[in-house]
Amino acid sequence: MPQQTTQAVPPGPGPSALPVSEPRDTNSVTDAPFLRAARGEPAGVTPVWFMRQAGRYMAEYRAIREHHTLLEICARPQLAAEVTLQPVEHIGVDAAILFADILLPLVPLGLSLEFTAGEGPALHNPIRTAADVAALRPVDAETDLGHVLEAVRLVRRELAGRVPLIGFAGAPFTVASYAIEGGSSRHFVETKRMMYGAPEVWHALLGKLSTVLADYLAGQIRAGAQAVQLFDSWVGTLAPDDYRAYVLPHTRAIFDRLRPLGVPMTHFGVGTSGLLELQREAGGDVIGLDWTIPLDAGWARVPDRAVQGNLDPIALFAPLPELKRRVHDVLARAAGRPGHIFNLGHGIVPETPVDHVRAVVEMVHEATAGGTT
Repeated sequence: MPQQTTQAVPPGPGPSALPVSEPRDTNSVTDAPFLRAARGEPAGVTPVWFMRQAGRYMAEYRAIREHHTLLEICARPQLAAEVTLQPVEHIGVDAAILFADILLPLVPLGLSLEFTAGEGPALHNPIRTAADVAALRPVDAETDLGHVLEAVRLVRRELAGRVPLIGFAGAPFTVASYAIEGGSSRHFVETKRMMYGAPEVWHALLGKLSTVLADYLAGQIRAGAQAVQLFDSWVGTLAPDDYRAYVLPHTRAIFDRLRPLGVPMTHFGVGTSGLLELQREAGGDVIGLDWTIPLDAGWARVPDRAVQGNLDPIALFAPLPELKRRVHDVLARAAGRPGHIFNLGHGIVPETPVDHVRAVVEMVHEATAGGTT
């Protein structure tokens, strides 16, 4: 039987079909704990949010997915906004993060994206040659990705200043790895083959991607995102020398472009304990730490940055007493120092008990309320 697939769909009603207005200044929540911590300021309580906090572990999200594919949700601003708001309403997190997918910018570039049931993303015309890079189309974030920006506007209006909204994009290396491999990969053979064997093609591709991704994030900020996160989920596959030569300049170009816009920027990766100083050099006000390095040890290596993390996502399956012990260990390593945002070291997995996610929020708030953290 052929594998069931979900084809990429065109955007639903775009910005022209919905009321469009810039978020009001009264919704800026500049003193929200998340934004204060991201700026390295005392926040009064340690803020909590979770990567993939809107997703299959929530019954409310599963109910929507019974009728809509992931790409359909992303393409329809009202649905994307509804899903974005679910963890704020039901979990009590201190920030919302836009519901989208890091591969969305590849579609207007000319790649054919679908999500194959049980297999994840598939790109049917992967980028392998200089001709492939040259054939990539120009992208105008305001029009080609306007449905995402309209979702930002809708969320800001619905939040009404309760918590900040985080926008995001994939980082050039991670997005390029999907585009080159044609989907997910364990060993990144084609990606590294291009890096090592055709560096001029590699840099041309990442140069185009960094421009598109910076434009996309700038569009999210103009639409109302009050912070942004750059997800370099798979960059931990690289040795430090390769990161410096092949990735750092392109990632830094994005942060340099966004810095004048004045919102906190988080730089996140997985398996990056060997790259932390280089990530700091590439940019970001907040450095994400995964669970493979103790939070205090990681923070000592980027002492002039705020940090985010770093509970193991699978710790959410532990009995509540053990989960509480692990949450308190992370907090103890942060030691009440301003600039800590509590999160996981990667995203919530679909089978996670929702009560345990909610419990972590309560644990962190109860343990740190009234402090200087």
